[in-house]
This record gives sequence, C-alpha cells and structure tokens, in this order.
Amino acid sequence: MSNNNSAIVSKVWAFCQTLRDDGVGYGDYLEQLTYLLFLKMAHEYSLPPHNRKLNIPEEYNWESLLNKSGSELEGHYTLLLRELGQQKAVLGQIFTKSQNKIQDPAKLYKLIMMINAESWVMMGVKDKGDIYEGLLEKNAEDTKSGAGQYFTPRPLIQAMVECVQPKPMKTIADPACGTGGFFLAAYDWIEGQNQLDKEEREFLKYKTFRGNEIVASTRRLALMNLFLHNIGDIDSDNLISPNDSLIADSGERFDYILANPPFGKKSSMTFTNEAGEQEKDDLTYNRQDFWVTTSNKQLNFVQQIKTMLKTTGEAAVVLPDNVLFEGGVGETVRKKLLETTNLHTILRLPTGIFYANGVKANVLFFDGRPSSKDPWTKETWIYDYRTNIHHTLKKNPLKLEDLQDFIDCYKPGNIHKREETYSDVNPDGRWRKFTYDEIIARDKTSLDISWLKDKSLADLDNLPDPDVLALEIVENIESGLESFKTIIASLGKQN
Repeated sequence: MSNNNSAIVSKVWAFCQTLRDDGVGYGDYLEQLTYLLFLKMAHEYSLPPHNRKLNIPEEYNWESLLNKSGSELEGHYTLLLRELGQQKAVLGQIFTKSQNKIQDPAKLYKLIMMINAESWVMMGVKDKGDIYEGLLEKNAEDTKSGAGQYFTPRPLIQAMVECVQPKPMKTIADPACGTGGFFLAAYDWIEGQNQLDKEEREFLKYKTFRGNEIVASTRRLALMNLFLHNIGDIDSDNLISPNDSLIADSGERFDYILANPPFGKKSSMTFTNEAGEQEKDDLTYNRQDFWVTTSNKQLNFVQQIKTMLKTTGEAAVVLPDNVLFEGGVGETVRKKLLETTNLHTILRLPTGIFYANGVKANVLFFDGRPSSKDPWTKETWIYDYRTNIHHTLKKNPLKLEDLQDFIDCYKPGNIHKREETYSDVNPDGRWRKFTYDEIIARDKTSLDISWLKDKSLADLDNLPDPDVLALEIVENIESGLESFKTIIASLGKQN
C-alpha cells in the first residue's frame, strides 16, 4: 500500500475513534462511510474522463452536501438518505432503510470533508478494498454488535478458494453472502491466476457473481465491498438479492458455490398472537426439490446448495457439527448428499476461529453430478484440523499458512492423486480416507469422524495455556446452552 493510501487509512481509522467517543459503533460508522463514499465515487464517475450519466437526483447528489453545515446539513442529509432509499438498482439497495447515526453536525461535516479531499476512483482497487475490508473486520471483532456472524475468517475463505480454484467464464453463487468475502477471494484468485482477455474481464465484473443477503444493513456493506473491489457497477441491480434464497428455487444453476450459511439451527418468523404478544414460530420450507421438510436452517441450506449446483459444479460450504451427526432428517440429508453428489472432502475446523463463540464447524467439499442409480461418493477424505489445535481470535488467530498442509493434501486440480498421511505407522496423521461403505455402516451415517488422540487428556504436562482452556470451557458451555434452548423450545411446542 502506498504511503498516501496508508495515510488515508489512518485518517479513516482516527475518525472512527473520535465517533466512538460519541457512542457511534463501528457498524454505524461503517454505514455512514458507505453512504458518503458511494455518493463521492458516483460524483467522480460523472466528471471527465468518465462522464457517466448516473441516476442520482441532482438535489441529493454529493455536491448538495458540500455547501451546508450545522442543522441545515443535518436536515438535508437525513432527507437525502430517505429519498435515495426510494431509488432503483444498487443506489436504492445501498440506501434502503438508511438513517443518520452521526448526531453532531460538526462531525458529519468533518467526515464529508475528509472523504471529499481524496480521489477514490483513481485509488488502486486493492487499496480501496483493503481500507473497507479492514473496517469490516474491526466491525466483526466488536462482539456486542453481532456483526461477526456475517464475517467468515478471511484465511479460511482463501484456503477454500485455493482448493476449488475457480476458472474464468464460470458463475459463482453464495446463498447467504454476508459482506461478500467469498466473492472477493474468488475474484482475486481468478484475476491473479489468469491473463484475462476483454471478454473474460467483462464476465468477471458483471456476470460471475450472484448472492443473497436478507439483512439490509449487511447487504449494503456487501454491495459497497464489491463496488470498491470493481465487481459490478453503480447501476447493477442483480448482484445481491434481498430475497431469502430458501423460499423458492430461482431456476438458476451455478458452476461454483462458496458459502458459510448462518449459524443457529432454527429458521423462524416472528408474529403477534391473539393476546398481542410477540411469538416466534418455526419456519419450514415446503419445496418439491428438497429431500426433507425441516425447520433446521443448515439442513435447508445444504439442500438449497445441492439444487443450485450444476451437475458439473463444485461446492465448498462451512457447516456446523450438528449437520454431520444429527439423526432423523439429518441422516436422510447426509445419505442423499453422498448418493447424489461426490462428497469427496471434509475439513474439521478448530474452535476459536469464528467471532460467534462455541462454534464447532467443518468445510464440506462436494461436486454436482447427474442423476444415477448408484451413489456418486466412492470415498470421503477427512482432514482433522481440530484435535490438539488451539486458536484464539486475539493471541493466535487463524492464518492461511495454518491451513497450508490441508491445501497440499487436498491436491487442488489433482484430487485423484491424494495420499493418506494417516497409517498404522503414523497414527497421528491428520489426512485419512473413508469408503462409502464404511460411512454408510456408521451409526446414523455420521460424518463426525475423528481418530486422533486428544493429547491434553493424556498428557497433563502438555496442557494448553489457561486462557485457551478457559475459552474452550466457555465455548463448550455456550454450545450446551444452545442445545438446551432448542430442547426447551421443542418441549414448549409439544405442550
């Protein structure tokens, strides 16, 4: 990053700290920055040499903010946000449900002047993107805001993309895209690994990516993130849909699906009962293309991703442990997945890498296949990066090099040349294959498979640091609490 751009980053950060003293959190700051950055960049595109005609009403454009201050600026800005939220395409989606969270007009004026002082369109795509991604990560770390649930650790995303190796002129979807992390990593991979011609560049910019994100504030951040990374355009209107992807089959089929669907097992909707009280009701999706009808959100996402995947497509999906071992409908979904796709790889992830506590998750890699009477999965390779691995968000965060051994074992582009590192001679090998028959013979067709000895149980001298142990205890308690809440909810339903 150039000195000039790192100075801009420092300025952007410093101002965020100033606003935090007024009670404006990262999330609110990020939203206001998004509104203003978008208007400033739209203004820059309307000038020479771009001279683009943009559908922003003149009375609410960037220049309309520059000659006002005090209560006049505050009143105009509030009106501007409301009016732009009524517009079409990306403009309307960026400003939908927007509100002014900066109550001090002097600080709002200062933020506008700070953004006005820079030429954002001329700045390198990577630098603009780095500024924004940095803000998104800080926002995710602010655990009170809950924004972490929309932010997948970037090293994990990079490792998944490196294994799948998406090619140019192919489509990529994410049915719950959060702030757009999978799209950015795939974009960087395709651009970095290929000499793209004009047609391939156009396809990458406008036709490669399709996402769904139902939370308006998160969708806004995703759209801005893509826009700053040169994906889509100011007037693109089909990049990220506000629709719930689980409700219906759109009919679209994709070459790649990269996703980390939201954690939390139940889909629910809130309604007001006869007594005027708010109640939650489990939400089930009656879809002809689903194998089972369930209110378990993750099992629904697995079915949805299978529907969206071309028969030649490839998927890499982050899923919590319950998808791997839950009985009943969970077992049905696993069996169907093994039969109808080639579920060739599972990466077991350690705790302490997600912003949501108590999460035990895995990455499932599976390839689409045409219908067949014989199961498509012949063997599933499992890499255990959980047993005896200790990560924490602050002291020992997950880095890409931590997953390098998995990527090497995965053999991207050559998965038929894989070799186990586990053997009788090396029982600590983390990479092991299981045949379809071995998996089907397991209780409930469980894919929650581990074989390594937990060293902390066998060797008291080798215990991890107290803070790591304490964090693991907290995560286990929180995980148990979530399970209890689910049981209580279902008991309440039965009564």
